Order: sequence, then structure tokens, then C-alpha cells
Amino acid sequence: MQPSIEKVSAITLKIADMEKSVHFYQGVLGLEVLYGGPEAGFTSLRIPDADFPFINLQLGRQAVDWGRVIFHVSDVDAFWVHLKQNGFEPDRPQDAPWGERYFHMRDPDGHELSFARPL
Repeated sequence: MQPSIEKVSAITLKIADMEKSVHFYQGVLGLEVLYGGPEAGFTSLRIPDADFPFINLQLGRQAVDWGRVIFHVSDVDAFWVHLKQNGFEPDRPQDAPWGERYFHMRDPDGHELSFARPL
């Protein structure tokens, strides 16, 4: 039997300011810190009640425009309003021909994030 990939364990993003990034991912997006935190050099976060970390933050030279992280949310338009109320300027939500409602924005280090929900 040929070995196969079972799941994505986590995505690690290089970031310039751990305190700012932890505030964004924990305080604004609502992810749960599993390891590290604002003063650490490495932090793991997960979606609450998920079994595994989803995003790791590592201090270093940030690299942007490599792709995007896509989050499925319960309500795209309500999440867009939530981000606007927290001082961010996400793109306007739109319906995609592949059957999702979504919008994009950049995190504090410039990484592109997408927030989506199947139609």
C-alpha cells in the first residue's frame, strides 16, 4: 500500500510582530492559543474545539504574496461587518461562480486571508 497524506496539520506564517499578530488571530478572529502567546517567538492557534492547531506564527522575515489562507465562517456578511467594526478594511463580500460567498483581506503582516461560506 502506498503511503498517503492524511491531513494538513497546520500552516506556519512568518510574522514581524507577535503581539500584534496574536491580538489579530486571537482577539479579532477568535482563534484559541494552544502554545506561545504575545511574548513568544512561536505561537500555535486553532479554531475553538478543533482537534489540532491550524495556524502557527513564527517571528522572522515575513513572506507575503505566497498564496492565501481560507477560513469558512458561519456568516460571511456578518463576519465582514465584525472586521470593519474592528478597524479593518476587507474587500466587499461577493458570490463566486464556484459556489461560495467570500471576501479577502490582509492580516497585520500582509498575508492574504479569505473568509468564505458555500452558497
